[in-house]
Amino acid sequence: MGPEKIDKGTEIIYNLPSDKELIALFERVKNIAVIGLSPKPDRPSHRVAKHMQEFGFEITPVRPAVREVLGVRAYASLSEVPYAVDLVNVFRAPKYIAELTEQCIDKKVSALWLQEGVVDIDSANRACKENIFTVMDKCIYKEYVRLMM
Repeated sequence: MGPEKIDKGTEIIYNLPSDKELIALFERVKNIAVIGLSPKPDRPSHRVAKHMQEFGFEITPVRPAVREVLGVRAYASLSEVPYAVDLVNVFRAPKYIAELTEQCIDKKVSALWLQEGVVDIDSANRACKENIFTVMDKCIYKEYVRLMM
């Protein structure tokens, strides 16, 4: 039996990773680029990135028109980050995910994490086809605490 199909005949390649796979991901990731990282401390992206930074991850803020977030230089786009990142964590609306997925492919990112409420099955399938470990509709902070603390 082949992969499942959803409306429009779209092939489903993406599968939510197992706890074992998530633990392995957290153990190998050192640098997280956070797309849409807000400089405002009350925003979810800021709180999550701050916690991940406190857990020892290097955070790379990616947000246009911001110079610095969490004491780290910010970049306007993922393609402008001048070094490799291990994981891209996305706090953007689903309509932006296709373009971000292509940037991840171009940058040879090994993992893409779409936060709670961010779902784009076509982009998740595209990332998986390019061997990008993909998590969708989950909070990286909550999963880290659940599995690693």
